[in-house]
Amino acid sequence: MPAHPIIRLKPREGRRALAGAPWIFSNEIVMDARTKALAPGTLVNVLPERGEPLGTGYFNPKSLIAVRLLDSVPDAEIGDAFFASHFARALARRAAFFSEHFYRLVHAEGDGLPGLTIDRFDDLCVVQITTAGMEALSRPILAALNEVVAPKHVILRNDTPSRALEGLEPYVRAARGEMPARLAVAENGARYFADPSGGQKTGWYYDQRDNRAFIAKLAPGRTVLDCYCYTGGFAILGAKFGAPEVVGVDSSVPALALAQEAAASNGIAPRCKFVKAEVFEELERLAAAGETFDIVIADPPPFVKSRKDLEAGARAYRKLARLAASVTAANGYLLLASCSHNMPRERFEQECAIGLARAGRRGAMIREAGAGPDHPIHPMLPETAYLKTLLYAVD
Repeated sequence: MPAHPIIRLKPREGRRALAGAPWIFSNEIVMDARTKALAPGTLVNVLPERGEPLGTGYFNPKSLIAVRLLDSVPDAEIGDAFFASHFARALARRAAFFSEHFYRLVHAEGDGLPGLTIDRFDDLCVVQITTAGMEALSRPILAALNEVVAPKHVILRNDTPSRALEGLEPYVRAARGEMPARLAVAENGARYFADPSGGQKTGWYYDQRDNRAFIAKLAPGRTVLDCYCYTGGFAILGAKFGAPEVVGVDSSVPALALAQEAAASNGIAPRCKFVKAEVFEELERLAAAGETFDIVIADPPPFVKSRKDLEAGARAYRKLARLAASVTAANGYLLLASCSHNMPRERFEQECAIGLARAGRRGAMIREAGAGPDHPIHPMLPETAYLKTLLYAVD
């Protein structure tokens, strides 16, 4: 008798899952009374109409993505050993790229653990659980993390809006050690500060690490404007690498305070200015004043949070590209980014190109990049390639 309840796929459904994708949608499943009665987060075996079982996953009848697969073997035991094996593999992969323990340790589907993100800050880990299935498995997750990594502090940062779609309540608490007011982040030779309990996401964005390093190489002798600077990621590194003047713009007072603290810690405060403002308004003001910068970065929060937001979000990216291009100096550089996985790469490139043209600027794209190697992409799930970063040389 199977250890897990059986979920059956409708005839001719589940093609992506059969090809290796870890998601199965609710409209692909036979939703009979027995299936609907399963509690959110229940471990299940998945059977297609014909052929071999797809393996073990967790199920939520309330979610559009009804099943997220964890193992290709049916009746797999998803416990301490399962998570310890995945964490050890993830740790070994990061060790190949990073000499310091500051990175994303677990990147959900990219590391075979959908619904789970873990960012590591040396001896502190911030764990983010977004699904009912992973919430039900929080005990073995924490036990395995202690076994493999043994951090002194573990923060459960489970306050993302997406949890509501899974029927989960938000909460933030320390699962191990203390809840620090802020922590230091070492990245690209700079020292930053992050708020693991109240900042955005887990308090820091490791995904832009490589793109920050690339921009830093261009910084010596060039002025920099960092829009949506948050705690100073691009701005701090630009100044540390020799930019004579750096301006960071963000609407968050706490984030700007951490950016200012980082500037002081890196000995570059005299060359850094942080402005509390709404970015679109500040760009319009700068353009009206005729101010320009040699390097302009615009890395906004997601403008396309769901598919229904696509057209409005596309217009916002177009406007941002136009305004950012208008304050980019002649022979300067413009970086535009999108972290919206619902914004297709081709459409993002198109909107950015239109924005440049409407600003009366010409440019050549000299670099197209995504996130760093600690944000692996599931080869059968293009949604995991969410970050899109375009760098233009502007005439």
